[in-house]
Amino acid sequence: MKAPQPHDAPATQSRAVFFDRDGVLIEEKHYLHRVEEVVLFPGAGRALRRLQDAGFKLFVVTNQSGVGRGYYTMADVDKVHACLTGELARDGVRFEKIYVAPEAPDQPSCGRKPSPQFLLEARDEFGLDLSQSYLVGDKLIDLECGWNAGVKHCLLVRTGYGAELERRQPGELKTAMVVDNLTAVTDWILTHR
Repeated sequence: MKAPQPHDAPATQSRAVFFDRDGVLIEEKHYLHRVEEVVLFPGAGRALRRLQDAGFKLFVVTNQSGVGRGYYTMADVDKVHACLTGELARDGVRFEKIYVAPEAPDQPSCGRKPSPQFLLEARDEFGLDLSQSYLVGDKLIDLECGWNAGVKHCLLVRTGYGAELERRQPGELKTAMVVDNLTAVTDWILTHR
């Protein structure tokens, strides 16, 4: 008699790295919305490519309150993202998805960080294991987003607002790993995964 066969086993879940945009991938500019102001941090493409080659899916999660405040439009945001993805594509980097919360802080929003909503959506859409995934940001709300979603580790980069946060509110960083830049992020993740 043939032994009963188990039901289809669930597919292996993927690991991911979620990145804030401004101050993490590109230089912080006050309400950035013009393509000519997009400046990638040195080594960003190579660092992201190493993570991608190691099997991580890459995502961007960004609050863009300038839209909700009426300073610029979602079309402007889309142009900046087209520029960003085009520049990174030169290094073979591909984001699975870019999540944008366009609301101002005083407007209702499901996705605005520190809400974990976009990470949970990515988990469901892309079959991610958040407990084996990472979030990289330069603000406390970025870290809180990752903690709220249950990621394995949150990393604070000293670029953007990160160094100021580390200096002014070190007690708020809890379990976050603090590193200098995206190259250090990649080195740390690939060493500690």
